[in-house]
Amino acid sequence: MPVKVFVTSVSSNLEIKKHQQKIEMILDSLKIPYDSVDIAQNGDDKDEMRRIAGNPTALPPQICNGDIYCGDYKAFEEAVEMEELHKFLKL
Repeated sequence: MPVKVFVTSVSSNLEIKKHQQKIEMILDSLKIPYDSVDIAQNGDDKDEMRRIAGNPTALPPQICNGDIYCGDYKAFEEAVEMEELHKFLKL
């Protein structure tokens, strides 16, 4: 099952947009398959993201592998820096 990255196409927050782009750029460059789920298109996807994250106010980007929560952007960035991305993504 590919990694799932919850994103939003509707955000005035430039930081969120940059974080989403960086995650996708890194996953693409490493040829790690992922599904990008736009929570702005379906409220059920936003609810699923928050349920998996265990946080009723979680904002994108959030990353999971199936129903297993991997983390948010900060945790993703840390995993990249520590060269533990595959471990973080539970691959």
